[in-house]
Amino acid sequence: MSERKISFSVSEFYHLFNRGTEKRNVFLELNDYKRFLVLLFLCNSTRSINIREQFPKGISFGEAKEFDRGNSLVDIGSYCLMPNHFHLLLCEKIENGITLFLRKLATAYSMYFNRKYKRTGKLFEGVFKATHADNDEYLKYLFAYIHLNPVKLIEPEWKESGIKDKNRAELFLKEYQFSSYLDYAGIERTESIILNKKVFPEYFLRKSDFNNYIKDWLFYKMD
Repeated sequence: MSERKISFSVSEFYHLFNRGTEKRNVFLELNDYKRFLVLLFLCNSTRSINIREQFPKGISFGEAKEFDRGNSLVDIGSYCLMPNHFHLLLCEKIENGITLFLRKLATAYSMYFNRKYKRTGKLFEGVFKATHADNDEYLKYLFAYIHLNPVKLIEPEWKESGIKDKNRAELFLKEYQFSSYLDYAGIERTESIILNKKVFPEYFLRKSDFNNYIKDWLFYKMD
């Protein structure tokens, strides 16, 4: 297993991402995405949570919301789930909080996935990847980069060639349920409790600030 070349510090911001082993899809149907979102909330806890024992019939996000998970390990600023990978923007709250959170999250989801699809072995590639958002420009950029990932599903070459149908892309983002885009666009939903926006810089005080920022990136090619 390769080693990560970055160390984490409390109160610093990081972009975390990982994909399925051999680039395989790790979300095969709607309930897989829903389970991962529940785990984003439940696994962000200093407590040990055994979902199979504590929730033998499964758990909805509404039920997870009522569960007392205790103190959280990290603050989540944004996220996006794609068919074969995921992105997270995190701030470490306690020492080793990010590592513990990602370990709990990957283990819990892998156990769910392997049991459901009757497979064995690791689900995700080695050690999760990470970059340190150590300046304001890069940190703000990550809110666009992470939330614009779903555009690849309808226009795979948009970063290189630009978006052919910007209205379609914008509508697709507004209908994509598996990222925090909706929470910044002003849509009220239960999943918003995954985030703790207060810890992150106030780039988007109004939903129009966020929507305009995303539009700016939609109109230009991204590196």
